[in-house]
Amino acid sequence: MKSLSKVAASTAAVGVICAAALSPAAGVGAVAVTRTQATMQSNLKDLTGGDSPGVTTILDAARQPIAWIYDQRRYPVGADQISPLMKAAIVSVEDRRFYFHDGVDWQGTLRAMITNTVSGSVQQGASTLDQQYVKNYLLLVDAKDQAEQAAATETSYARKLREMKMASDLEKHLSKDEILTRYLNIVPFGNGAFGVEAAAQTYFGIPAAELNLPQAAMLAGIVQSSSVLNPYTNEAGVIERRNTVLDTMVASEAISAQEAAAAKAAPLGVLEQPGDLPNGCIAAGNRGYFCDYVLQYLAGKGFDQEKLKASSYTITTTLDPALQEIAHNAVTAQANPQAPGVAAVLDIVQPGPDSRKVLAMTYSRDYGLDAEAHQSVLALPYTQHGSGAGSIFKLFTAAVALEKGMGTEQMLPVPARVEVKNMGAGGAANCPPDTYCVENAGVYKPEMTLADALAHSPNTTFVKLIEQVGVADTVQMAIRLGLTDFTLPGSFNGQDSVADYVTANNLGSFTLGPTGVNPLQLSNVAATLASHGVWCEPNPIEEMLDASGRAVTLPQPACTQAVAPELADSLAQAMSHDTTEGTAADSARAFGWGTPTAAKTGTTEAHSSAAFLGFNSNFAAAPYVFNDGVEVLPLCTSPLRQCANGDLYGGMEPSRIWFGAATAIEQARTGGLAPAAEKYQRGITAADLPRVDGLTEADARTRLEDAGFLVTAQTVPGNGIPKNRAVRAVPKGPYLLKGDAVYLQISDGSKQVTPPPVTTAPATIDTRQNPYGEQQFDQFGNPQNPPQQPQQPTTPPNTTGGTQDDLITLEDVINGILNN
Repeated sequence: MKSLSKVAASTAAVGVICAAALSPAAGVGAVAVTRTQATMQSNLKDLTGGDSPGVTTILDAARQPIAWIYDQRRYPVGADQISPLMKAAIVSVEDRRFYFHDGVDWQGTLRAMITNTVSGSVQQGASTLDQQYVKNYLLLVDAKDQAEQAAATETSYARKLREMKMASDLEKHLSKDEILTRYLNIVPFGNGAFGVEAAAQTYFGIPAAELNLPQAAMLAGIVQSSSVLNPYTNEAGVIERRNTVLDTMVASEAISAQEAAAAKAAPLGVLEQPGDLPNGCIAAGNRGYFCDYVLQYLAGKGFDQEKLKASSYTITTTLDPALQEIAHNAVTAQANPQAPGVAAVLDIVQPGPDSRKVLAMTYSRDYGLDAEAHQSVLALPYTQHGSGAGSIFKLFTAAVALEKGMGTEQMLPVPARVEVKNMGAGGAANCPPDTYCVENAGVYKPEMTLADALAHSPNTTFVKLIEQVGVADTVQMAIRLGLTDFTLPGSFNGQDSVADYVTANNLGSFTLGPTGVNPLQLSNVAATLASHGVWCEPNPIEEMLDASGRAVTLPQPACTQAVAPELADSLAQAMSHDTTEGTAADSARAFGWGTPTAAKTGTTEAHSSAAFLGFNSNFAAAPYVFNDGVEVLPLCTSPLRQCANGDLYGGMEPSRIWFGAATAIEQARTGGLAPAAEKYQRGITAADLPRVDGLTEADARTRLEDAGFLVTAQTVPGNGIPKNRAVRAVPKGPYLLKGDAVYLQISDGSKQVTPPPVTTAPATIDTRQNPYGEQQFDQFGNPQNPPQQPQQPTTPPNTTGGTQDDLITLEDVINGILNN
């Protein structure tokens, strides 16, 4: 009688469940009902959408895998990619009436409840495959935390009710085969395998489409308890369960008894070890840094790792596997991966008018987590760090000068020492207060062209040049050409941005490159100039497809014309002297390099870092060598190492890395440089100033100001030009740039008597130079190992009380020439 009363109670409970399934609002407050229904509708939308966590695959440009990113190793496949035997096996053992119910098997539910009630324990389950799909999806996909996971598996009529309702609704949106396929794609099979495709590969090393009868039966059996039924730890239990599945397949007439008997006699046939798949970039070898860069790049575009793990993306990158090996070998040939405190990075960027592919990225350290083996996973190839790129920054000052009218063939003074006000303080010895003082490392000719100055790199020339063209404009030029990290807050000593700090303090030392750089962006500066002045954001992605094979569009800033094409080409031609006669010439000759190449070397504070920027129309890269130890010490060359007194220069290991890679890369060997434009070679000269002779002072001033010059009036002998009329405009300095001040000479009505020419014996100048570059200074202009200054030639005394140079001025010479 007690059993009968239990059966009656269970039957009544089934009636309640059935009624509740038909009317979910029964007995529940209106607000709660609305909230529950909204949640169920949202869940149903996800369930019918079919998207589930999977494996995102990152490929190189040859479409070979670099890495895989996932939380659940799952490969969703279509219905036609699953063996029919697998489908029959899972239906026979998990839901024999699958093709006959509408998502909820009321008959099975009643039978299970009666059986469980009579026995006093759970003897039968009643969940259909539809319901199991709902539960697994809510547990494995929708659940965001442990609380939601618990809610998806709680033992309650409320959860069962929601599950049944959604299972029933599934049948209104999906076919039976679609539901079965989605179930098989989501259910766990143990050993890290989620879904039938991953299971087939994990246990048998084959796709799910090729599963035979005993294999399909084994996998269908494992689903009951994938942790207990592990063929590597419980072979007997798995065989027993497999054979049970085969019996259910016979009972459902999916196979014959003879087929079942043959399958039972077969061994499990699993792989010796479960097939595994590396997760993340850690197994990518020397491509690990590029892999991390790809993930960082995608996160910046709205695809962080959580989003990548939530589906199955296929990402084809721009990494050229052949170039990657060449780059890595070139770096490790010059920088020992085991050397303490010594590191080198190399990024290769492809020039182009509308894109900027990152073809290779490497770091001398092996990618890994073993610190004792000097491995690293730091993002050093693509983040700002180090002590700076040194005199490479002189190209930014030169670019501003060209933009303002200087020519690459114009002569610039090369003083042994300069002292400038309001551009920082300190520097060379015996520097006056509130003054920035700089000296050269070697002794140079007293003047040289801008092109030669880029090749031989005298510091004083470029400090005077940045004083004239402006620190702010030079900083902005660096950003325009590619050093965009300089705008980031905290990029200078973790506080201000580099741009803000240097500009606010008007630091003339910026042209000497003492600020840490992003090596990838430095390589992109080379690519910008190689691309006729067009800047594009570095891009590691060739193509990105979602789980359905649809292309994903990643937001990307438009390419911009950073500088005029003719300016970029002319600057490149001027920089080409570096590899033929400048600071990189020795390395170029050692590697037999003869391809036209624009280049610039750089070395910084106490030789703690050095770099080499080089490019042509096909190839751009900027190897960067720096101290990556806890203590920043000087670096020495041959072999590259930490030392007490540094002697590393950009023309040494950094340039050798570049030539070592470039000589092995065909596109680098076949590149070229565009010709220079005549106007950027010649520049603005005094002859280009507007003619103002005979004009009133007001008209002359207007004409000069309209041409972009600042005007200072100066009274001079008119030599025939009426008083208060303009005589001429003359430059104030040795060269003339837009925005410069010029003298507007106004006639005083008198006539000047030309003095006789004064001659002096020419001084003998020691033109010996440091073969690898310039004396280095820190960010405040402090000299590192300042050279001994050469004996300066003396001038004969004169009777006027001044020096010989006081006897005649540039103005006197100009006036004399014009009068004659």
